[in-house]
Amino acid sequence: MARRIQNIKLDTRTARQKLEQNKNPYWVRIDRNAHVGYRKGAKGGTWIARLRLDNGFKMESLGTADDIRDADGVDVLDFFQAQEKAREWYEQATRIEKGMGVAKYTVNDALDEYMDYLENHGKSAQRVRYTIDAYIRSEFGPIIVTELTSKKISDWHKRLTEEKPRKRAKAGKVAFKEDADKQDDYIRKRRNSANRILTSLKAALNRAYYEGKVPSDDAWRRVKPYKNVDAARIDYLQIGECGRLVNACEPNFRRVVQAALLTGCRYGEIVKMRVSHFNSDSGTIYIPESKTGKPRHIVLDDHGYRFFDRQIIGKNTNDLIFTHENGDVWAKSHQTRRLDDAAIRARIGRKINFYILRHTHASQLVQRGTPLPVIAAQLGNSVRICEKHYAHLSPSYIADTIRANMPDMGISDVEDNVVSMGR
Repeated sequence: MARRIQNIKLDTRTARQKLEQNKNPYWVRIDRNAHVGYRKGAKGGTWIARLRLDNGFKMESLGTADDIRDADGVDVLDFFQAQEKAREWYEQATRIEKGMGVAKYTVNDALDEYMDYLENHGKSAQRVRYTIDAYIRSEFGPIIVTELTSKKISDWHKRLTEEKPRKRAKAGKVAFKEDADKQDDYIRKRRNSANRILTSLKAALNRAYYEGKVPSDDAWRRVKPYKNVDAARIDYLQIGECGRLVNACEPNFRRVVQAALLTGCRYGEIVKMRVSHFNSDSGTIYIPESKTGKPRHIVLDDHGYRFFDRQIIGKNTNDLIFTHENGDVWAKSHQTRRLDDAAIRARIGRKINFYILRHTHASQLVQRGTPLPVIAAQLGNSVRICEKHYAHLSPSYIADTIRANMPDMGISDVEDNVVSMGR
């Protein structure tokens, strides 16, 4: 164990109280070319490590001094704990300088290991892979993780909000939606997207940190996401719109849309449904693998039961329930144009996608008093996600009380025949 260095001015909080407030640290040498510093501020002090290398000095913040709060050895440190943490950093900084061990561990390494983890543990990896490849690797991939700084990540996070959203392009090319900034709620959407991308970067780096591949998570832990930007208005179809949309669909595609409205399943889950997944005894559909990597059972009402019972007639146990007329599988993007055309023919007045069909299933259940935990189980989501999206639709004491007590002010039925007071 390294020798503890004692210093009459820094050993105790009582001794440090006598020091004058100063932006320049009080330095104590604890090893060759290595110092621990104490910077005193108006509301207590902080510990700093300094190491002299061949190319100059390198400094690192260690944590808060135990001037006010008792030391916990993690965020709040006494003088001797600061020395221990400094020595750990000295060793790491020296290894980086010499190109040893984790000094060669790059962000690309962390991203690769994170993707392997997602795929090996049945997590949904496809969207994460796109995010990583499109936004993260090009910015940070070759950088050694220990050389990441909060400023580098913060600046990148900010640039993401200033960059227009991307659209599908040829391999190796990047294309942007040029008129995207004319859309409603544009700034909030861009910040929300930037937060999601930042989350993917943090998840990969945190896994590397917990696996002991990097000595500190300080650089990315200090970067905070934008607040209050994920409260998007959830769009869903009214009952009348559901009927019009279904009737406007091509006959074979109509069945896929009906399945989405009756089950709340994602498009990818629907086109993978097989006859064996429909349990006629329990009236359920089994989803063996969802976006979260967990299986679930979808409960069907009478309409849903009769619908699926018709779809499996004449099919073998392992057959897909929904296919093209020629028997081909519904692929990833086969639904987009068909649903757009159907929405135009049905005069819905806005673009419709399968997320909206999924929200329609959930929203109609919420408005009829279905508890949110039940809906979360049906959708395969967490209760927290359902509360964020659907709680405002749920019948509540506040809404019922206001509607019961608000008086009739005699203004709702007044015609537009207002006469000027001058007349």
